Amino acid sequence: MSEIEGFTAPMTWRREIRWNARNLGWRVGALFIIGSFLFALGSFPAYAHFVDPRVDAVTFALGSVFFTTAGYSQFLQAVNEGSDTFRYVGIRPHSLFWWATAVQLAGTIFFNISTFGALVADLDTQQENRLVWAPDIFGSIAFLVASTLAWAVVVGFHWTVRRDDANWWVNLLNGIGSVFFMVSAIAALVLPTTGEVWNIALVNLGTFIGAVCFLVGGYLLWPPASPDPTQAD
Repeated sequence: MSEIEGFTAPMTWRREIRWNARNLGWRVGALFIIGSFLFALGSFPAYAHFVDPRVDAVTFALGSVFFTTAGYSQFLQAVNEGSDTFRYVGIRPHSLFWWATAVQLAGTIFFNISTFGALVADLDTQQENRLVWAPDIFGSIAFLVASTLAWAVVVGFHWTVRRDDANWWVNLLNGIGSVFFMVSAIAALVLPTTGEVWNIALVNLGTFIGAVCFLVGGYLLWPPASPDPTQAD
């Protein structure tokens, strides 16, 4: 998404890698990194061939849980933005940031349904498409909508380039990642004629690239690394 709690600074690719779990913004980045790593790992062909298919499915399911906790943490940022009292739920209908986080949170829940549905053994083609493929499609649509709204939070509903803005990079990466998640979801349709996934290579490629985009975006949500004082003039 777009905002780092209490942080605005010029773009730098070096981030501060240290434990800071008390900071909500730091937790958002960390949770997206872990969830994205698990998605990328599960879609990596060498891993999928090496482990039992059930282990691979569990990898995706765990990744979706981290995505949901990250999405909810970001939703909390939007709910409590500018508030003196911390709330766990809330509605801010006039805030684009709130809408972006709310829609993305809904998308992560659809991914939960999809990935946990994939853990069920012996699904027929109709059940597979209804319990796994359809929620994946809905989740991917939600991520595309959320990415569009988050982009509008940062730059408005138009294209612009801000190479020195970390938030711009985060939203660009999340938007690209959402597109690849959608490509993966479409390609995962189980064909009634064969009972096979339409294009497994595209499923893995789309998931992997999308996950890498969200991983880097999560990394950029962390504060920039402090300059090394030993290198100062």
